[in-house]
Amino acid sequence: MKFVSTRNKTISVSLSQAMQQGLALDGGLFVPACFPKIDYSSLPESISYSQFAENMLAPFFKEDSLSRHLSSICQRSFNFPLSRVELDANNEILELFHGPTLSFKDFGAQFLANCLSHVKTDKTFTILVATSGDTGSAVASAFYQKPNIRVVVLFPKDKISMRQQHQITCWGDNVLALAVKGRFDDCQKLVKAAFSDPWWQSKTHLNTSNSINIGRLLPQTTYYAYTAWQYFLKHKQKANFIVPSGNIGNVTACFWAKEMGFPIGRIVVSQNENNVIGQYLQSKKLPNKPSIETLANAMDVGKPSNFERLYDLFDHDFEEFKQHVHGLKASDQAIKQTVLSVYQQYGQIICPHTATAFYARSLLDSNTPFIMVATAHPAKFENIVEPILQQKIQVPEHLKALLDKKQHYTQIAPEMDQLCKAYQEAFLPKSYI
Repeated sequence: MKFVSTRNKTISVSLSQAMQQGLALDGGLFVPACFPKIDYSSLPESISYSQFAENMLAPFFKEDSLSRHLSSICQRSFNFPLSRVELDANNEILELFHGPTLSFKDFGAQFLANCLSHVKTDKTFTILVATSGDTGSAVASAFYQKPNIRVVVLFPKDKISMRQQHQITCWGDNVLALAVKGRFDDCQKLVKAAFSDPWWQSKTHLNTSNSINIGRLLPQTTYYAYTAWQYFLKHKQKANFIVPSGNIGNVTACFWAKEMGFPIGRIVVSQNENNVIGQYLQSKKLPNKPSIETLANAMDVGKPSNFERLYDLFDHDFEEFKQHVHGLKASDQAIKQTVLSVYQQYGQIICPHTATAFYARSLLDSNTPFIMVATAHPAKFENIVEPILQQKIQVPEHLKALLDKKQHYTQIAPEMDQLCKAYQEAFLPKSYI
């Protein structure tokens, strides 16, 4: 299997190379040269999620040096629950927040870290990642103390929850946390600029582990495929999903699973006020403006990187894109009302991002079954959820353990020279400075 750039299909690399490069040389994102059709009907119904993922991902690893490690990679990466909660005949929740940092990002981050740990290089890897909230903690946790790998996490100062920040900044050792005085878009701009900066190329093997990296996105397809398969086995019909999405990676993974032939019907993108998909569907143009701060802060993305991948899936055809991609927006007020109404109706406590999915659900035909994707544990957003419900949220034990650790981070302006300086001071000998 080869992987090509969204901008130039003649740029073709192996999966290992795509994971190591992060971005293609032309600035595009790697996508599979083709999508295999997976015969899920041949799988035993009792197969575990990790075994299912191994079978599903095997065609992408074919003839790659990592293929012989795929079984152990899946076992080590998907060793926490993938939970579905049936609310009533037409509504379910897919809980993706039972990993080490209580976010769906744990699936992809753990997988990529376990893949890269098998790659031998002549220089140290540096994982440079921008986060709007949850990616950074998942990446820091996954790569913490991995040999020959350094991690730099850039997050927008004062624009994520304190518990999100604590999960990013509590590691130390090979993890450098940087609070950027700006927005998420400023963080992401720095990451992209570093990939074309000769300074970084001379000092390290630069890589990224947000959903720009194909190694983060591929494993995310597995939970949609597995859930749709399980749903089909039980109900004998396709699963419809509502996916909260900011950088468009999570919902792209759902579309990729559908492209591989899994029984997936409608896919609805729920967004906050940034509403990039909604604006594009109206105007045929991607908005070019800073991200808007909302209660669903991990989705505060003004220029989503993975839009390029999603558009590529539909051959850059707007009408085809519009036919398959549906976007619905939730305001902050709608998020608050939905957190309360879901608790009152179902007894479920949800995070602000998951609330955008439930709000979108309220705008759709109530007789059509949907699975709402719960992307993060509500305990990470206690400052928002607890005042709405007027009660305390129980904190999971592994989150308590992280919150007890001391924070380590450096503040920088959104400028390349400050990013380089922070990296030098953290990781390079004095002779390099």
